[in-house]
Amino acid sequence: MSGVALIEKLEQLLAGGMDNALLRYGLGNEYLKAGQYERAIGHFRKTVEHDPNYSAAWKQLGKALTSAGRNDDAIRAYQDGIHAAQQKGDLQVAKEMTVFLKRLQNA
Repeated sequence: MSGVALIEKLEQLLAGGMDNALLRYGLGNEYLKAGQYERAIGHFRKTVEHDPNYSAAWKQLGKALTSAGRNDDAIRAYQDGIHAAQQKGDLQVAKEMTVFLKRLQNA
């Protein structure tokens, strides 16, 4: 299934009343791949509203914000994501976000 077809299918599910962290995460990833950063950001923000401890969504939110040139927002997302990942015990994702955070802070 192409990215566009997958986005359409996921958007149909959302329009049909399904709204959860996994669906929003999937949409965010597809929009990020498509270079539609603001749409990706919106879906990743909804993902972490549904599940504040979804550490992978925090990481992707930071990536989308960085790609959109919103470095200050990305720094905050990574900081929040690191905290969430540590609370969840997701140490690998916390470590990855720490590297991304340091790169942004040193840029």
